[in-house]
Formats: sequence, structure tokens, C-alpha cells
Amino acid sequence: MKFFLHISKTEQGRRFENLRANSTTAWRVTKDDIRQHERYAEYLAATEDMLTETDTDFAAWTVVEAHDRRFATLKIFATVIDALERRIAAADRKSEDRPPASQRGSNFKTTALDQADLSLSLSPEEYDVRIKRAQTTLRELEHEIYLRRVPVVIVYEGWDAAGKGGNIRRLTKNLDPRGYEVVPIAAPNDVEKAHHYLWRFWAQMPKAGHITIFDRSWYGRVLVERVEGFCTEAQWRRAYREINAMEQHLVHFGTIVLKFWLHIDPDEQLRRFQERQGFAHKQWKITEEDWRNREKMPQYRDAVEEMLHRTTTPYAPWTIVESNCKRYARVKVLETVCEAIRTRLAH
Repeated sequence: MKFFLHISKTEQGRRFENLRANSTTAWRVTKDDIRQHERYAEYLAATEDMLTETDTDFAAWTVVEAHDRRFATLKIFATVIDALERRIAAADRKSEDRPPASQRGSNFKTTALDQADLSLSLSPEEYDVRIKRAQTTLRELEHEIYLRRVPVVIVYEGWDAAGKGGNIRRLTKNLDPRGYEVVPIAAPNDVEKAHHYLWRFWAQMPKAGHITIFDRSWYGRVLVERVEGFCTEAQWRRAYREINAMEQHLVHFGTIVLKFWLHIDPDEQLRRFQERQGFAHKQWKITEEDWRNREKMPQYRDAVEEMLHRTTTPYAPWTIVESNCKRYARVKVLETVCEAIRTRLAH
């Protein structure tokens, strides 16, 4: 609920005079207040633009005629009460037997993942040359973005066993640890569940000149939460717009936003799962949940395809990383990050 309390220039002037006439309230009227009062018409035009551009069906403005304080108070109370009563009534009418989103079909079809060439690979010799060169370049760029106060957000998503952890290790190998942070994302805790799902991510965003790497991210809303039924269909469908808006805010602030989907085929995933089970020092990497997720691969694939389509934007595009060959995947991510930072600094 958003309220704009409106008074005329004349009424504002009268209230300023009353406040300044009393020694106990005169401090409330500042020089900035007087300057804004003198430019009332300009502020009124800006306010009208703001109300027009940000008045939506899901977050509407209520203009409160505030000349009479008692009327304004009662109007706000009545509006809040009415909104709460309508929302509670809608929740009561909601059907309890509606199947979760994971059990409902999707009409969305695209083939972004099918176009990835998973046969791409690098020889050990070429890998050694290119990864060392890219790591050295990124170390230099880290220093430059610090001087230029440019924040960088790097998002890793991908199939289980696609190699996100190893990829992140190679990405950060030569970086100054004071200039970056890796944020592993797990299921939200009770405090985080009590807030909007994006709340916990905003606090983790990098300050100017630093790099934050998300090992999984806010895209869980349209992936695991969608497939497992942890949110409603309306919620995950709305999330595409919310996520795009958040990333646009970051880019407008000057942040470089890079998003990587590490893609492997089912056969390669199975081979890596079995390899993990066969080595004692890798068994902690494989859980029953990984096997359950594999059984739902078709549902997850639908969710991934729709995510890639709806959240690839000019300011924050997705990069699909062909990851059957880990060497190729590591080099591609490093070189993509270097190129994005170089391009940003050139402007």
C-alpha cells in the first residue's frame, strides 16, 4: 500500500508559517523546505509523473487529500483495513486441493539447451595455457574495478554435478581474497522465509569495487521452488518480472551482472554421480536429494528453458556453458568474465 499525502502550495505555506511562529517547532522548517516550497510547481509535476509511472494493479497509489488531518487519518486507516480484509477473504476462498506447480503441465517450449554443443572440449595443453592467461588477466582486472569502483555480480546455476564448485575455484584462484566473496546458497531459514524471497540476496550484493560470486542464487524461485511446489504458480510466474527488475536496478547502479548456466547431458551427470559414490573422499558430494532431482530432470529442464528465455535481458544475459568437459567450461567462464569487465571499463 502506497499513500501520497497531498496539500496545496497555499496550505503548505500556511503550515510552514505556523511551525516557524512557535519556537518549539521552528526547527522543523529547514532552508531546503523553503526552497522546495518556492519550486512547488516543479515538485508537483515530478510527483504526477511518479504517480503515473508507478501506479500498478499490484501496487496502486492512494492519493490522500490531507488538508483536513482527521479526514486524512481516517482515509488511510479505512484503506489499510479494506485491503487487509479483501486479501484475507481471497485467501479463505483459495482452493486447498489445487495440485502443486510441479504436477501441472507447462505449455512453454524452447530449445536453448538443445543448441548447446556438449562435445566442445580442450586438450590439457591448451587448457593450461588459456586458463593461466585468463586468471592473470582477471587478477589485473580485479585491481582495476577496485580503482574504478565497479561492482561485479557472478551467478552460477547448473545441473547437479555440472562442476560449479571446481569452476569457482579456478575463477578465484589468483584473486585477492579481500576483493571478492563467494556466497553459497542453501534453502532459506525461518527468518528468511518470513521475508520476500529476494530479501536475503540484497544484503549479499557487493559494494562498489568488489566481486560477489553466488553459488546458486535467487533463480531457485523459478527452479527448485517451482518444481518442488515450494511456492505457488502465481508466485514463480511473477518472479521472472521481479528478478529482471532487481537485476536492472543493479545494472543501473553500475554493477556488472554475469549469469552462467553450467550444462551437462544426463549420461555425463550419471557418470559423475557414480564416480562420486566410488571414491570415499567424494561421497559427501552425492546425496539422496541429488538422485531425486535426477528423476525429475524433465520437469527441471522445462523450468530451466523458461528461466533462460524469460530472464535473458540486454543488461543481464545468460551464458550457457557447455560443461561435459570441465576444462572447457572453466576456461569459457573465465574468459567471458574477463571480456565483460574489459568491455565495461572501456566505456
